Amino acid sequence: MSSAEIVRLKNSVTERDHASGAATAPVTLLEYGSFECIHCGRAYPTIKEAQKVLGDNLRFVFRHFPIVQTHPHSLRAAEAAEAAGAQGKFWEMHDQLFTHQQALEDHDLSRYARRIHLDVERFARDLSASTFLKQIEADYNLSLFDEHVTGTPTFYINEGRYTGATDLENLLVAIKQADTEGHIRLPQSPGAIRGFLDKLHRPGNR
Repeated sequence: MSSAEIVRLKNSVTERDHASGAATAPVTLLEYGSFECIHCGRAYPTIKEAQKVLGDNLRFVFRHFPIVQTHPHSLRAAEAAEAAGAQGKFWEMHDQLFTHQQALEDHDLSRYARRIHLDVERFARDLSASTFLKQIEADYNLSLFDEHVTGTPTFYINEGRYTGATDLENLLVAIKQADTEGHIRLPQSPGAIRGFLDKLHRPGNR
């Protein structure tokens, strides 16, 4: 794909975004995702592993894109994540939701709130009042009409749409290629990266 064909992100990452990792990281991986989307669920451990491998060289940003027609619990789950975020625990709730995708009813969300030690009364009030609903819907419309996101997960690497495979090896290759300053030290091919990861995971190397 030539640079002219790359779809660019129109709404750049700001302080409003939920970001994990150093703001100075040479590469930012951004996901438009839904907590009920099975494909997002499959990508979740891959992204976690990429974060472990790359450390401060990767910043990960998550933006909600709940498609309620196919994922009826996704909007409520996004509200729960925002309610947790208001208490400084967005990523803890993010992890709970992705590791329990089959249990996203309100009583499940309340259980996760207790598990990550939120103020559960405040959490319940925010859900009951739909405190974050309008903002999530506004962001959804920006994603739909500005970015032309139509499904989940949709990924951007350094503001360029990534449409390649989302297995760990190919994702790491794409991230390394986006690191134009050469901070990330990884092999050049998926096969070589697989060998690198195998060595990394051997006992004594963790």
